[in-house]
Amino acid sequence: MPSARTDVLDISYQVAGLADAPPVLLVHGWPDAARGWREVAGRLNDAGWRTVTPDLRGFGDTRFRSPTTPRDGAGAALAQDALDLVDALGIGRFVVVGHDWGARVAYHLAALVPDRVPAIAALAVAYQPRAEFVMPDFAQARRFWYQWLMYLDAAADAIRRDPLGFARIQWDTWSPPGWFDDDEFQATARSFLNPDWVDVTLNNYRARFRKEEPGDPRYAEQRRVLAGTERLTVPTLMVQGGADSCDGPSLSEGLESCFTGGYRRVLLDGVGHFPHREDAGSVADLVDQHLRAHW
Repeated sequence: MPSARTDVLDISYQVAGLADAPPVLLVHGWPDAARGWREVAGRLNDAGWRTVTPDLRGFGDTRFRSPTTPRDGAGAALAQDALDLVDALGIGRFVVVGHDWGARVAYHLAALVPDRVPAIAALAVAYQPRAEFVMPDFAQARRFWYQWLMYLDAAADAIRRDPLGFARIQWDTWSPPGWFDDDEFQATARSFLNPDWVDVTLNNYRARFRKEEPGDPRYAEQRRVLAGTERLTVPTLMVQGGADSCDGPSLSEGLESCFTGGYRRVLLDGVGHFPHREDAGSVADLVDQHLRAHW
């Protein structure tokens, strides 16, 4: 895979499709990898889109350039990484499709550079105005057990000892059984052997409610803009699995007032937390239709 050098990272990425086709940035989530987009990307390429699929910081072959850079896993940092990548590739306008962490990247880019992003699509994770994490109700808090676990130092040590075991639990429980096999998990899990995967993972979740968790000051301006953004002007498609047992479907309901450019929410029955893997055909068709309407 090629890589693009930024001030902070060497970002590993894949490009497919015609060079002059409209660019679509496909951003994976946690715990997943760029390979999760393979089928959707192929369908979008066939439909006339050029896809750019990076490894997030801490995943796959993407590497920090300096050992002293804070391993900040927050959405603001991930969004800036995405911007740095498209800038390095000479891409001006682009559309964004993101899953899980990648969904937050899509929302954040719509807030940070709406003039460059004519449309976004987000899978599994709902928009959070002002990029604010709020305490969920008890039913959702129970689904987020893995997040609270990471707040314990002893649990962090356990995850360092067995990162693949920790990731496997999420795959086993976030979607109805039978959506993947052992070979696919093992192929994806190689991305989690990145030396910074655990640190970026822990920072992403611990910083949500542990304010003492260190962040990288270079993203202060991005955080300021996101904290002041209540509504998005970019047309948004939200694809939610009706059987998602991580992010309950109710989290993405009733958000139309947050999207002045339009908000379409599609619920896929029987699909869990990984719609792009579990029902790639439906996701690709929905994304293609949405992007064509707004490109």
